[in-house]
This record gives sequence, structure tokens and C-alpha cells, in this order.
Amino acid sequence: MALKIAIIGYGKMGRMIEKIALEREHIIVARMERGWVPDDFNNADVAIEFTEPNSAFNNIQKTLSAGISVVSGTTGWYEKISDLKEESQNAGLVYSSNFSLGVNIFFELNNKMAELFSHHDQYKPSLKETHHKEKKDIPSGTAITLAEDILKNSSLNGWTVKDEFGKLPIQSIREKDIHGNHSITYESEIDKVTLSHSALNRKGFAIGAVIAAEKIFGKTGIHKFNSLLF
Repeated sequence: MALKIAIIGYGKMGRMIEKIALEREHIIVARMERGWVPDDFNNADVAIEFTEPNSAFNNIQKTLSAGISVVSGTTGWYEKISDLKEESQNAGLVYSSNFSLGVNIFFELNNKMAELFSHHDQYKPSLKETHHKEKKDIPSGTAITLAEDILKNSSLNGWTVKDEFGKLPIQSIREKDIHGNHSITYESEIDKVTLSHSALNRKGFAIGAVIAAEKIFGKTGIHKFNSLLF
């Protein structure tokens, strides 16, 4: 079924999402940036939102209030997600720190690896992420998702970007033209095991976001992407 899609945030990701959506035979009915109003949706079925943490919640709330389901790829606002419960009764929200299909499989592998290593205290986990210099959130939302899943199977007391005893360390690096690299390492005195994922371009994020739009159409409530994907 061809969806009528509105894009909220028409930057590099928005343009890539448009390209992928058209390839999948959907229709782009609106391209919205700052100062938009619900009338700008042009009868969209679903909106895809990739903006900034300080504007994401308002964008999503307005979209859901208009009765339009929304895919959000913005991170850094999740502490407010429960405030959308009322608005999501009539339209659906699907969110993820990363919509890449490969990364969502990576999330599943990270969960399994954390479970296996939870029985072997001699292995200490650590996390490293590298992104382009323009990325504002440090650590990345993907790194935080990975860290939270590790902590569910660990006695560590939270994660840290500093050297704090008893916490999971996350190292963040910003370099030019890096789309996103993440690695998890478990190291002991005798060996180490590393699981990693590297994004080669933005296309994977865009494909996943359009797939999320296809899956959230006609649904209500708040959903993590992997709950719909798997």
C-alpha cells in the first residue's frame, strides 16, 4: 500500500528518507521544518521526524494530536515519552535510537552477549562509539541503548563517560565523515571479545525509518522499533 508521508526535518536524513520512500512507491505530501502547523500535513498517513532533541517532543505531540502516526528518529528526549500516552490513544508512535536494520540485529546480539557474559565476572564490558563532528548528543542514543541493555544483565551501577569505578565506561569520539561506529568489548586478563557495527552511509537509517512508517500505519500506542521489526 502506498502511504502519504510527511517529513518533519528536511535535512540530509530527510532528503534520504524521501528518496527511499519514493523508491518504495510511497508519496511525499509535505516537507516540514521550523514553524510548521498541522494544516501543513496535507492529509498525510504517517509523519517521519528527524530533528533535534529540543524540538522533537513538541513535533511528535502536535503530530499525534492531529491523529497522524509518527516515526521518530530523534534521540535525547525520551524522558518525556510517557507524557505522550494520551495523544497516542488515537495514533501510533514508533521510536528508536537507530532505525538501521543491521543495528537492530546488533541490539539483539548485544542482549544475548550480555546475558552470556553475566555469568563470568572476570570479563569487564566497555563501549566505544564514533560519529561525525556535527552530532550533538554525546554519547550517541545508540550507545545509550546498548549500555542500558548491558546493564540489565550486569551488577554495574549505571554507565559513565568518565573513569568511575563500578560503572560501564562509554568512550565517545567525533571525527569527520563517520556515519556511526559502535563496539562492545568484554575483556579479561587472558582475552577479549568485541562485537561491532559500522554504518557505511545514511541509507540504512532511512530504509529502516520508512519500514517503521509502513509498520506503524493503522496502529495506536507507543512502540519501540524492534518490537515491530521482530
